[in-house]
Order: sequence, then C-alpha cells, then structure tokens
Amino acid sequence: MPFGQSCVQLAPGARDGPYRYDVGELVVMGAQMMCEFGAAPMPLAVIPEGAMVTATTPAATIMECEPIVNIPPFGICNSPSNPAAVAAKAAGATVPCTPVTTPWLPGAPTVQINGMPALTSDSRCSCALGLPECISIIEPGQVIVTVSG
Repeated sequence: MPFGQSCVQLAPGARDGPYRYDVGELVVMGAQMMCEFGAAPMPLAVIPEGAMVTATTPAATIMECEPIVNIPPFGICNSPSNPAAVAAKAAGATVPCTPVTTPWLPGAPTVQINGMPALTSDSRCSCALGLPECISIIEPGQVIVTVSG
C-alpha cells in the first residue's frame, strides 16, 4: 500500500440511513483484555503487517483472535466448562489458561481495515474452554492527546 494511503474504508451508507448505530472505541495494539475465568488482564497483540496504524499503534480487526499470537493466556483457568480446570480444582490445584478462541463480535462492520471489520471496545470473544463471549476488552489502548498553545 502506498505511503499515506488509508486502509480503512467505510461501507456504503455507513454515515446515513436506517443502519446507523453507535459502537465502542477502536481497539489498538496493547489494549487490555480480560477473561471472566482468568487470573489477570492481558494485552492484545496486533500484527502490524497490513494493519492500519493510528498514530504509532496498529488498529485491530475482529480477526485478531489467534491464541498466543494475539490473545495470550490469562494466567490460570477457572472455567466450569474446562474439564481440566474442574479436575484441578477438585484436587486443590490450578490449571494454566490455554485460550481456544473465536473471532471477536460484533466489531464495526461499517468500518473496514484491510477488508475486515474493525475491532471495537464493545466486542467480545469466545473461548472453547470457557463460555460464550467470556473475553472482553477492558481498555481499548488508545491514548488521548491534548494539544494546546
């Protein structure tokens, strides 16, 4: 992509019509996520190649959901849907979190980054070892800069 050309596109009619809606803030690299069954919040990793960069931080899409690459383990897993966590708890032990994730939903379907919906702070991700939509964005990672003078 040529320097200075944006890879963010608004879908036709995104600014007007009956499909207008409000979404959360755009999520960027370093945003803090939390799993309902994890022990600690973790940062979202966004692979910069092909990503839209907002200032110096790559913006995320709903496909930033690959375990370990984008979504690191949340410490230990306490999910009642994870057989290993249930067995460990019964034995008085813990089991490490091993994310098995799906794409984030809903994202912003009218804001596309390289052809994929942008990830927004109101989106949630599911883990096969947790429950549906058990991973959420708790801090979108954007920094507000005020310029004066």
